Amino acid sequence: MFSQELWLENEKKCAVVRKSKQGRKRQELLAVALGVKVGVRGSLLWPPLKLFACPQISSLVRRAALTHSDNHFNYEKTHNFKVHTFRGPHWCEYCANFMWGLIAQGVRCSGLKSEGLYRVSGFTEHIEDVKMAFDRDGEKADISANIYPDINIITGALKLYFRDLPIPVITYDTYSKFIEAAKISNADERLEAVHEVLMLLPPAHYETLRYLMIHLKKVTMNEKDNLMNAENLGIVFGPTLMRPPEDSTLTTLHDMRYQKLIVQILIENEDVLF
Repeated sequence: MFSQELWLENEKKCAVVRKSKQGRKRQELLAVALGVKVGVRGSLLWPPLKLFACPQISSLVRRAALTHSDNHFNYEKTHNFKVHTFRGPHWCEYCANFMWGLIAQGVRCSGLKSEGLYRVSGFTEHIEDVKMAFDRDGEKADISANIYPDINIITGALKLYFRDLPIPVITYDTYSKFIEAAKISNADERLEAVHEVLMLLPPAHYETLRYLMIHLKKVTMNEKDNLMNAENLGIVFGPTLMRPPEDSTLTTLHDMRYQKLIVQILIENEDVLF
């Protein structure tokens, strides 16, 4: 039998061989991507090419892998909404989850060029009117520009809806995992970590978050007019979409920058993560 020293020495040699093979494989893949032949002359070009292109290629590969991963949830039945109120969130009898109601009602992409969209607050009494309209009959609630010409009233009602949810869109169970993901310094690794935690969300929460991020991405595409980029929206929606499980002011203050960063990442990478 091998002694422990011989076994360890053999493992080290095998590791070197594996690393060498992986290095050659990576060199071949990168050479193909760059249209360079690997050979005697190619070996001379490899060090500067590796230094210049390897990070870019690695990042593209990572993002492509996330894009083609199985992000979406499949359902056998259509959803059946029982309750249509603001105070009592929409409840689906099929999947037993209130979050689907937001998608049923729809986030309308109006007022996208309004300066300070989602940052500027509407009049509280008017927001309460919208809330009461949904409480009376959610399906008949009229939130058109004819009734509420100030778009900030509608955005205020939407933010209030999220804040009043008994379980945040980003659930208590996944909150700490999202915060830890936000603390990762490497951008590609951070993106992968956020993607992994997204997969832990309940289907209805995931789809609601996806639906909202598509909308907020459209908001950022009008940044020239509304002055709202992904970072600004992250400041607004961070504490709105995610709350720490424990009611601690200190924790909330400490985590605010990470909450902002998570929402910013979700918006900027909406096409990759969802």
